[in-house]
Amino acid sequence: ATIAREQGWYPYFKVVESQQGPEAVVDGKRMIMLGSNNYLGLTDHPKVKEATIHAVNRFGTGCTGSRYLNGTLTLHEEAEARLAKFMQREGVLLFSTGYQTNVGTISSLVGKGEYIITDRQDHASIVDGCRLSFGKTLKYRHNDPEDLERILRKLGPDVGKMVVVDGVFSMEGSIVRLPEVAQLCKQYQAVLMVDDAHAVGVLGDHGRGTAEHFALEHSVDIVMGTFSKSFATMGGYIATDLQIIDYIKHHSRALMFSASMAPSTVATVLAALDIIEQEPERREMLWRNVYHWQRGLQELGFNTGNSETPVVPVVLGEEMLTFQFWRMLFDEGVFTNPASRQAVAPDSALLRTSVIATHTSEQLDQALDIFWKVGRALKVI
Repeated sequence: ATIAREQGWYPYFKVVESQQGPEAVVDGKRMIMLGSNNYLGLTDHPKVKEATIHAVNRFGTGCTGSRYLNGTLTLHEEAEARLAKFMQREGVLLFSTGYQTNVGTISSLVGKGEYIITDRQDHASIVDGCRLSFGKTLKYRHNDPEDLERILRKLGPDVGKMVVVDGVFSMEGSIVRLPEVAQLCKQYQAVLMVDDAHAVGVLGDHGRGTAEHFALEHSVDIVMGTFSKSFATMGGYIATDLQIIDYIKHHSRALMFSASMAPSTVATVLAALDIIEQEPERREMLWRNVYHWQRGLQELGFNTGNSETPVVPVVLGEEMLTFQFWRMLFDEGVFTNPASRQAVAPDSALLRTSVIATHTSEQLDQALDIFWKVGRALKVI
């Protein structure tokens, strides 16, 4: 990291000095923001900000305790009820971060003598939840139902087991092969949990995520979601049966020993949910931008991998080339996120780009022009 800083290509912990919309001020420079998970563009929505301010005036700035003790407000229960109705589930349980949601849920549900089966490209929070569980973790080849079946067949139907998959894989933007995975879980009697952090608000006719996208909502036992993407704040939730919710409440150390979501954060979730339910045109705007951006990069000759969502990687392979590409884009006024060995497989380094509903066509075209310029300069295209 020291050498990278000295040579000027260290890409992390950049300082953002403004609201993050389609543009943002980073290191004192206004840039086109293509490195945000603000998919519906709600972080600066007037109604969302107004709700946040109102919650602070009514409830103060924090709860100063966990949900288990003094940290449950009427706001938390209102949000859980609203989200349960939206997700068409019996219940919802809020966590303070998305990371804690996966860690706290997986570690509490799977015990000794039981198994967790995960996709090799699942998010780090799923990996860490598995590590904290007393169960044994088995991994199958990325998005490969045949390899998943190999593991399930070997375990048999009578062993306690839970399959945990990302709905949208956060680096490559592909969607899980949920129809095959769900069928296998039913056949081999495995609980199915889907991490829909990058899918809720984005996929499905109503924005309920991957299961709605495939019309398989009754085949998924547990849906995990976050508020740091489409919901424009931070935190996470589990949507499932009330019996499972009650068990997690009394066994999840990540829930019981963490301070609860701040009132302003919960109010943001409620306001964002109003907009998600009442303004489906935002998802339409988002998907227009997705197709514009994907098609533009592909026509220029860039490799966008298997992207099917607002997450659109530009696969470059070599780590140093990726950092060079990032630096030149940054200097030209485009913010992206380089992903190397910490987040992707070796020799698969990429620039992770993501579009939001409020990007204009002009902004995306300007960014494409800059990608073309840098791509030609580095002989990538």
